[in-house]
Amino acid sequence: MDQQNLTVLKEFILMGITDRPELQAPLFGIFLVIYAVSVVGNLGMVILTTMDSRLQTPMYFFLRHLAFIDLGYSTAVGPKMLVNFVTNQNSIPYNWCAAQLAFFILFIISELFILSAMAYDRYVAICNPLLYTVVMSPRVCWVLVTVPYLYSAILSLIITIKIFISSFCGYNVISHFYCDSLPLLTLLCSSTREIELIILIFSAFNLVSSLLVLLVSYTRILLAILRMNSAEGRGKAFSTCGSHLTVVVVLYATLTFMYVQPKSSHSFDTDKMASVFYTLIIPMLNPMIYSLRNKEVKGALCQIWKKLNELVSRMAWMDRHNLTIMNEFILMGITALPELQAPLFALFLLVYMVSVVGNLGLIILTKMDSRLQTPMYYFLRHLAFTDLGYSTAVGPKMLVNFAADQHTISYNGCATQLTFFSTFITSELFILSAMAYDRYVAICNPLLYTVVMSQRTCRLLVAIPYLYSVFLSLLVIIKIFTSSFCGYNVIRHFYCDCLPLISLLCSGTHDIKMIILIFAAFNLASSLPIVLVSYLLILGTILRVNSAESRRKAFSTCGSHLAVLVIFYGTLFFMYVQPKSSHSLDTDQMASVFYTLIIPMLNPMIYSLRNKEVKGALTRAWSMCANTLFKSAGRSLDEAKGDFHLTLRCERHYLDSRRLLRSPFHGTMFSMVFSFNWNLTENRCSYLKDNYTFQKLAVDIQQR
Repeated sequence: MDQQNLTVLKEFILMGITDRPELQAPLFGIFLVIYAVSVVGNLGMVILTTMDSRLQTPMYFFLRHLAFIDLGYSTAVGPKMLVNFVTNQNSIPYNWCAAQLAFFILFIISELFILSAMAYDRYVAICNPLLYTVVMSPRVCWVLVTVPYLYSAILSLIITIKIFISSFCGYNVISHFYCDSLPLLTLLCSSTREIELIILIFSAFNLVSSLLVLLVSYTRILLAILRMNSAEGRGKAFSTCGSHLTVVVVLYATLTFMYVQPKSSHSFDTDKMASVFYTLIIPMLNPMIYSLRNKEVKGALCQIWKKLNELVSRMAWMDRHNLTIMNEFILMGITALPELQAPLFALFLLVYMVSVVGNLGLIILTKMDSRLQTPMYYFLRHLAFTDLGYSTAVGPKMLVNFAADQHTISYNGCATQLTFFSTFITSELFILSAMAYDRYVAICNPLLYTVVMSQRTCRLLVAIPYLYSVFLSLLVIIKIFTSSFCGYNVIRHFYCDCLPLISLLCSGTHDIKMIILIFAAFNLASSLPIVLVSYLLILGTILRVNSAESRRKAFSTCGSHLAVLVIFYGTLFFMYVQPKSSHSLDTDQMASVFYTLIIPMLNPMIYSLRNKEVKGALTRAWSMCANTLFKSAGRSLDEAKGDFHLTLRCERHYLDSRRLLRSPFHGTMFSMVFSFNWNLTENRCSYLKDNYTFQKLAVDIQQR
């Protein structure tokens, strides 16, 4: 398609909401606020319904997925629309347009059926309250969510593929502010009858099936409520479905206005305003409706607000009263033997300095050297950054505690150390997985390497782990540090880690342990299979290669990464997978020292000693630095080398001349030979500042 359609298929131009320049800045400000409120509201709803123990019911399970869907389709449209407000040309690449359409269709169709599932949930809760927990079991809830996602994904792919495998004409201006199916159909040269028929049939099915479930459910709910004798019971029943009914009315009214009105009353501006409403305004309104009209959500928000206020006031009170227990923790450290403090301090100082120099050097080297601007070294740079990050989160404080009388760390310092350590160690798992995938593409699909591992893909493979790690780290830290600590404040470790801190909590630790266990299992189960599958495919490809030299070269490209993986995962397995009966404080601490300080020191060594390109870059960097130093003294490196070799020749000439003076044949032959050598060597060495060789020789001649 790229070869045949050329410019037409590279990008589309979006007309946007308005072409008036004076409205661009105000609209950008308005929609930025709307999108920010939508993201905060929906993301907050997802976190709230996940964390609060009182919101673990089917109703809030569906609400969580509704918030996720709202966040999904507003994000599919909002950021690109905001970017187009501040750019000169409202263009969108061909592939991005396809991706935007696919995700938008996926989420908007899912929302219709999730709202139907929520209506059915309310029907069961009001009409069959005694059977509610049986009918709306976790398995049923997951089925009611999974089926819409799968159906929406299939339908989205069908429509997107059908549109984008068709032939586009030369005109590439989309009369909309995002890639929607109907504006794209107007740009097709080939017949659109089949695609329009698919869209019409599935749209009718989606609307009829979802609306039918809604109408039947609320009809049965209304009849059940009207049969109630108690006014209080009727009021309570109405309140349980009031928020959902409001959301349904707003969405379906907008869709009806958008698509059901006759063609004669259609206009470009009204269609765009309706689209803005259901792509950006509705996702902003839904969390507001559920938080303002729902007592349980308001109660959960109030509880979180109270906890945050209590945390802030507790920290302020601790600062005012300087209480030892709440103001600081005591780290037991690696050893309590005084005679080992100084040797261990020197040893770990050396280890940490080598780690910092190695990782920082690797970051600078892969950033500056033009030959190391490939995806492999892009990931290596971020691996060095994460190594430097988590070793710095632990190392300096450990070294300070070796030299201090009391091994203390402040309350806020402990929370900060745990946050950064968790962020960097989790990021490293997924960056190592990304590096394994990079090696797989390089060896198994070398011709497509530059296409598959594009700059955008590489940035995505790094950005997602960082964002996920920050989110997970903050989730764990907030859960731990908003809980109540007992009077005992001694941490049985040399840094603030999750498990030693949990042992100091007075309140129930079941939720925190479950969160850590679930996410730790997810991290391992998602990163390790990528590594294993990638290297199995690499091994299969290498074994099929006939040339021994090619096999050796293929192995050498992933040898360094494989060594790093074995060391890293081997240490983690030794640390966490061994049975409890074989656990001991000393072995745990040694393993922790290994993966917090030794591994960050080893990684740059492995990549610099086993990688020819890195060694070559180091040599070039060293030569550049040496040249810079000599040039600052007014001489180049080559000139300095020449001076050194010339000085050696001058010294040799001096010794040869002295031997000739001592020989019995130092008459006429000496005068001829020596005068020639003297003149030649003196002329070549006359520019040297140190003429000591010739001064000594002149003295010897005078004495003879």
